[in-house]
Amino acid sequence: MAPVSPTDSPDPTRGEHVVPRDEHDTMHIGELAERAGMSLRTIRHYDEVGLLVPSGRTTGGFRVYTAQDLERLLVIRRMKPLGFTLDEMAELLRVVDALRDVDADGREDLAARLDASLDDARARHAKLVERAGMAEEFIGTLSTLRASLP
Repeated sequence: MAPVSPTDSPDPTRGEHVVPRDEHDTMHIGELAERAGMSLRTIRHYDEVGLLVPSGRTTGGFRVYTAQDLERLLVIRRMKPLGFTLDEMAELLRVVDALRDVDADGREDLAARLDASLDDARARHAKLVERAGMAEEFIGTLSTLRASLP
């Protein structure tokens, strides 16, 4: 089952589950990985490249993450199947971060950048849907071929 953001309601039709957490709760990388359905190695890599920097560290140096960090990681996870590069992910995350911090006057430029990302994501999604259709046709071809054999 794929976890969802702690603020989302789970959608069992999409195989999602989540245990609600107080946003001030923290978790170590293992719990974050489990909740996001991702590997420790991937999360560490995202830290190394600056996509997901932990909210803190313990006195022993262990990464500490919050619910907001989990939400960010889930955004990253949703971009990955659409083929966004690490640089493209970083740019979009900068826009998302800036939307939280900017006043109304600065939102116009950010809205335009977000619109461009939305259009790009829709185009990438359409390509994936097209490829999935081709895969279904291929499976049908193989099934027909197999059915013709003893």
